[in-house]
Parts: sequence; C-alpha cells; structure tokens
Amino acid sequence: MHVTLRMLTLTVFVAALAASLAWGQQAPTVRLRGTIERVDGSAILVKAAEVGDVTVQLPGTVAVFGIVKATLADVKPGAFIGVGAIPQPDGSQKAIQVMVFTESQRGTGEGHRPWDRPGATMTNATVDTTVTSVDGQVVMVKYKDGEQKILITPEATIRAYVVGSRDELKPGAHIAIGRALKKPDGTYEADRVNVGRDGIVP
Repeated sequence: MHVTLRMLTLTVFVAALAASLAWGQQAPTVRLRGTIERVDGSAILVKAAEVGDVTVQLPGTVAVFGIVKATLADVKPGAFIGVGAIPQPDGSQKAIQVMVFTESQRGTGEGHRPWDRPGATMTNATVDTTVTSVDGQVVMVKYKDGEQKILITPEATIRAYVVGSRDELKPGAHIAIGRALKKPDGTYEADRVNVGRDGIVP
C-alpha cells in the first residue's frame, strides 16, 4: 500500500515537472526592433516594426549593449564575431553584416545556422586568420563543431557591441531585442536590449 502511494506521488511529481518544463520550452519569444516612445518605471513603450506599439518590462538585471560603427581592423584573430552572410558556390560565405562581440559576450549563439533572412546564414565564431584578397578580406572563423571561410567585402556592414547602461534606454533611442518573451497580458519581457548609438538603427 505504501509502495503504491509512493509510486503514485512520484508519478504526479514527474508529470507536474514535465508539464512545467514543457511550458517553459514553449514560452513564445519574438524579435523586436523599433524606437522607444516612453519610459515608465521599469517598462518601456516601444513602437516596434514587427508588432506595433508594445510595452516591454525590463528586470533590474537587464543587460544593455550599445551598437557602434566598426571597421575591418576590429575583425582580428581572437575576436568573437557574428556574421550574417550569403552562401557562395565554392562553399564560402559572403558577409552582409558583421557584428564584433564584447569579451563578456564570447560564446553567445556559437555555431553556424540559417539566418532570419531567406537564403542567408548566421555564423557566431572566433576569428582564426585573416587574409587580404582582391575581393576583400578573407576570414577563417572556428566554432565548436566546425569552421567557415568568410569574405568581407567593402559593401558589408561592420558594427560592434559595447557595454552600455540602462540610462541609454530613453525616448527616441533605436533598439533591438532578440528574445522578447510574450506574457499572458500582452506585454513583453526582455533580459537584454541593444541600443544604437550615433544614429545607428540596430
């Protein structure tokens, strides 16, 4: 009898845990890009291109990163970068956009996968070598499961993350949120916000 009761209790606990994990995994997140319209305590009202006017709650631990202009000189061996690119016939990747991460962001999203643009890829990896070619800079990057050859032409946009502060989240600021969690009341919550500096739109 006691064994049966213990087994029943364990079964209920496991089922509850599985349901909790499933809910956590299914929590919908969206990407938001837009302009801050108003700051209201711990929340910001954002005019987002994707979903219109939304309220985003920001916890006290929210991480803020500024986005600034960068150059090829910043894409150097040892740097951790994110590259949005178009696959080429020879298997290489032609960069559309290069983001140089801060040291505290090293390892973020590491790997090679499809990007959110049709036919494009995203590679987050460490720069191994760079060589100048007639078409631009050829960069070899390495990540845990492989490597990619990337061509960075003069047409590619190069930017860098810098550690920012919550004070930058003010009306008129252009921001981007990669993982906004939609809550039951229709508002969103974000643990990280990227804000463009000097007129940059993330």
